[in-house]
Parts: sequence; C-alpha cells; structure tokens
Amino acid sequence: MAKKSWSDMTPTQKRLVVVGGIAEVALTTWCLRDLKARPAELVRGPKVLWGPAMSLQPFGPIAYLVWGRKR
Repeated sequence: MAKKSWSDMTPTQKRLVVVGGIAEVALTTWCLRDLKARPAELVRGPKVLWGPAMSLQPFGPIAYLVWGRKR
C-alpha cells in the first residue's frame, strides 16, 4: 500500500490526523507536567528516564500513566 500524501486524503481523514496529533500533544504535555510535579518516591523508576520515554509516541505517555505512577 502506497503512502498517501496530505492532498490525497479525504477531509475526514485529515480531521482524524489533526485530532490525533492534538490528542498526542495534550497527553504528552499532561504526563510531563505530572512527572515534574510528582515526588520521586511516587514514580516507578528514575524520573530522569521517564522524560525521554515520553518521546516514544504514543507508548511512552501511556506506559507512564499505566506503570510509571504509584498511586
């Protein structure tokens, strides 16, 4: 399957791409702010490694929310 360029996409596909991008940015921003504000004893693993892990979209932020934060 060949890659579609932006101009080949339907308006609905374009909207989905934009909404997905906004959701990724919002989730990553929220996770990074939470990581910064959360004390180290409430984070599983070193905080300094969770920051770069957030760049692995979308798995880094989701992993932080599921496994990285202690309740």
